[in-house]
Amino acid sequence: MIQPAAKNPLPLSPKNTTISFYTLGCRLNQSETAVIQNSFQLEGYDIVNFEQPADIVVINTCTVTEHGDADTRRLVYKINRLNPQARIALIGCQAQIQKEKLTQLPNVRWVVGNAQKMDLVAILKSLKDSDRPRVITPAIPRKNFTIPVAGIDRYHTRANLKIQDGCDFFCSFCEIPYARGRARSRVFADILLEAKTLVAAGHKEIILTGINLGTYREAGKNILDVVNGLEQISGLERIRISSIEPTTIPLALIQKMARPSKLCRYLHIPLQSASNQILLKMGRKYSAEEFQQFIQNVFQKVPEVCIGTDTIVGFPGETDEHFRETYDRLCEWPIHYIHVFSYSKRLLAKSKDFTNEVSPTVIQKRSQVLRELSLRKRRMFYGQGVGTEQTVLFEEEKNGYWTGWTDNYIRVKVLSPDNLANRSLIVRLISVEDKDVLGSY
Repeated sequence: MIQPAAKNPLPLSPKNTTISFYTLGCRLNQSETAVIQNSFQLEGYDIVNFEQPADIVVINTCTVTEHGDADTRRLVYKINRLNPQARIALIGCQAQIQKEKLTQLPNVRWVVGNAQKMDLVAILKSLKDSDRPRVITPAIPRKNFTIPVAGIDRYHTRANLKIQDGCDFFCSFCEIPYARGRARSRVFADILLEAKTLVAAGHKEIILTGINLGTYREAGKNILDVVNGLEQISGLERIRISSIEPTTIPLALIQKMARPSKLCRYLHIPLQSASNQILLKMGRKYSAEEFQQFIQNVFQKVPEVCIGTDTIVGFPGETDEHFRETYDRLCEWPIHYIHVFSYSKRLLAKSKDFTNEVSPTVIQKRSQVLRELSLRKRRMFYGQGVGTEQTVLFEEEKNGYWTGWTDNYIRVKVLSPDNLANRSLIVRLISVEDKDVLGSY
């Protein structure tokens, strides 16, 4: 249990100051938290686990759904209950667009939006201590960027690498373009520089992250150029692409994935709905038929590829028929797992004014139906790998079993007395067990 911190005045200088971090939301947030944390470590702050008492607690917030907003509030109250002397910094997406609400939470001393959250260490060092919240949420500039500190992840074997930020798509359900700004890309050479640092620190897999990854453009280079550049780094074994919009994936990337390379046989492609009427209201840039054609092409070209997706359940106007269209198509298509999100009304999103809202009870029932489908489809996909030999990059141990991932996103566990952390081993897959596959090596 967390014990209350000492009641001494807490300095903002690095000396004798402990600081902890908690990340809500997406992989991009995880990547940024790792960078910010390492910035504090380089300045001499004492980084402690979130479950330990700390002088300063940093929460990297999410506001994609109302659940993300609620998670921030719950965390703040938990910190105040168990560590009442801690000063809290709320940073990121929710801080960018809900600063008035966040300043009212107890012991929140800093609210820093996305434009300057990467400068948090300098902000805390420059500001005098105050009981009044300091709000720093300037407009987000639309320009390509660099990141001066590597996001070495002290808690995970796989590292997230930010290459892009912001979005220009403005889907009707989404307020991320307001929270993150317009699309912009990271300087290509800066990406390679951090990647080499991550590999030198021991990371064997790098996961490319961003808000709209496929729109990466910098000095004439695109996401395929990023993958090709990373592939030249000695010691890097895998390159994985995180969530990427279907209309932004170049054919050459799929062709590369189909050949032996460091690029993982894996794509997470948001669908949101398989009803054309709902897709149109959402402002998505494809039809259900176009989405199907694309993933079928990937499935046919890339051996044993894993394809995951996102869906939003209960978008305003979604009828039983619309939902049935989505369900039936997800049953038929080569989709291997589904992240299910309940629709949330966002204040800056166009859909906040849409009529024909779906009741929470209906949303809950439909969501459960899709989650059960996702579990069945994932188990079916895992079952197709049984009897094969796959390279597994191991991450963690629990109850004597080490777990890790194949390049095509099968979670594998093996019973071993050895320390397998961050080791790549060829494993024979034996049987599907609940949420993973039992293997032996």
